[in-house]
Amino acid sequence: MRLAYFGTSAFAVPALRALAPHIEVVVTQPSRPTGRGNKLVPTPVGEAANELSIPLLSPPRARDEEFIEQIEAARFDAIVVASYGQILSERLLNAATRSGINLHASILPKYRGAAPIARSILAGETTTGVTLIQMDRGMDTGDVIAVTQLSIGNDETAGQLEARLANAAAALSVEWMPRIVAGDYTRTPQEHNAATLAPKVERREAQLDFADPAELAHRRFRAFTPKPGAFISSEHGDLKVLACRRGTGSGAPGTVLATGVDGLEVAFLSGSLLLQNLQPAGKKPISGNDFANGRRLVVGDRLD
Repeated sequence: MRLAYFGTSAFAVPALRALAPHIEVVVTQPSRPTGRGNKLVPTPVGEAANELSIPLLSPPRARDEEFIEQIEAARFDAIVVASYGQILSERLLNAATRSGINLHASILPKYRGAAPIARSILAGETTTGVTLIQMDRGMDTGDVIAVTQLSIGNDETAGQLEARLANAAAALSVEWMPRIVAGDYTRTPQEHNAATLAPKVERREAQLDFADPAELAHRRFRAFTPKPGAFISSEHGDLKVLACRRGTGSGAPGTVLATGVDGLEVAFLSGSLLLQNLQPAGKKPISGNDFANGRRLVVGDRLD
């Protein structure tokens, strides 16, 4: 097999490693300036490609004429795409014999778009998976080739689920890419009427609102951990929530219900959350109990 691999995020790394002997070029998003020094940091896929000594391309726009011509000239058997972050043109997809093959982190047609893992957790799904599709001009609308399903843990965060889905995607790609290149596969059209969307996450969505039911706030924490990071707006400033679980108490939303080694328990609508690890703005991470002690919080105090 002669493959081109398009990917950017950590989700795409295990499949890259699994298919590495057959990949002749890796395409990823350009490095972005990060941190106070604005140091250019390569993408997770870019780092892996360099480690594997696979030629790496980072075009600002995958629709650029020169880049498309470069891919066309190589005449790859297939273009494998996983969490790349740009829409690929029909011309680019058609540059390979078997066109584009996408590994998508949901059971399509549900959760088409940029954030399928976060959106599935936020919606309260108990099952998700990876869908292998034949790409077309739409966003995650192509015919389905194969699906792997996984259950979602009750306390599983998006980061934890992404790691499991990434491994499932790697296994799916190893199983199916030889068959796809050989033309030995079938395709099933998606049920477009059942489609749902998974748009890009905005930071404001990661705020845990005391006026929300505790169950929804917990899903919100799980969906947006580690990125962009769930947080609470309090009288002590914004507090990033690094670890939490459902509590057992109840009370007026925003009220401190308990403090102790297990964490800081705070009431939400219809229940509570036990805040186990927090990070105040501009500070280092701290346990919920140490935060409560440092702020002299006691039962009945308001955190909002």
